[in-house]
Amino acid sequence: MYKRSVYEKLFDTLVYVLLIGLMIATLYPFVYVLMASLSDPKYIVQNRGLLLWPHGFTLGTYKYVFENPMIVTGFRNTMLYVIAGTCLNMFMTALGAYSLSRRYLRCGGAVMLMIVFTMFFSGGLIPAYLNVRNLGLLDTPWALIIPSAVNTFNLIVMRTAFAAIPESMEESAKMDGANDFMILFRIFIPLTLPVFAVILLFYLVQHWNSWFPALVYLRSRDLYPVQLILREILIASSVDSMVAGAVAQLDQQPLGETIKYATIIVVTLPIICVYPFMQKYFTKGIMIGAVKG
Repeated sequence: MYKRSVYEKLFDTLVYVLLIGLMIATLYPFVYVLMASLSDPKYIVQNRGLLLWPHGFTLGTYKYVFENPMIVTGFRNTMLYVIAGTCLNMFMTALGAYSLSRRYLRCGGAVMLMIVFTMFFSGGLIPAYLNVRNLGLLDTPWALIIPSAVNTFNLIVMRTAFAAIPESMEESAKMDGANDFMILFRIFIPLTLPVFAVILLFYLVQHWNSWFPALVYLRSRDLYPVQLILREILIASSVDSMVAGAVAQLDQQPLGETIKYATIIVVTLPIICVYPFMQKYFTKGIMIGAVKG
């Protein structure tokens, strides 16, 4: 039986201490926001520092958050952008990855080089804005869906996974009368399901957390995603409409602070709940898409 040396034990101890420290540093801000949202507003304003449990437990701030019509509208718009955008993303990425993974594709290397080029160089914000405006997408939901139809990194990962599938399987399917769409959806995607699930998660998080494109391309507040509403609440402190109906014994400033924390939890929690269902695919999917160039 192998006996570990003192230096190896010391190294493992340092690694564990470092990882625990990183875990605490990563988790505590979320814990603080959650506990602050459940605490008495006056306590949060009057006391600063460590917060590990709620003081003066209350759910009143969440009531004000859900009574805000912009939060409800923002969630509705975000769900539209997430569902429509992710479906388009996965469809376009799968088609592009399948085509580029085939060795018989003419000029496939040149096309791939042009796609990779976009990872390092882009036209910038102004050309992108002019392009969206000239296409007639300005101030429409499509401005948040079509321009981000394909992510280059996700395309490369899926292409690498597809390229690892033996050509004999594709040839056998074609001999049985299958076309390219049948091969893609009945053979390639089921065989690379971990990669497909991880890229799906990447696109979901991308759309859920996106707020800057909406800030640039949208003018109608009825089209704002929930992340842009959250930005207004945190940066512009636009909580006046939410605290207007507060009870008299609570000042508006303390209640406004806890409403900000409650809004962060409400906006963040749905996407966090998705991770446990995708976790089993995450490491495996990244490895499948990363090995073999």
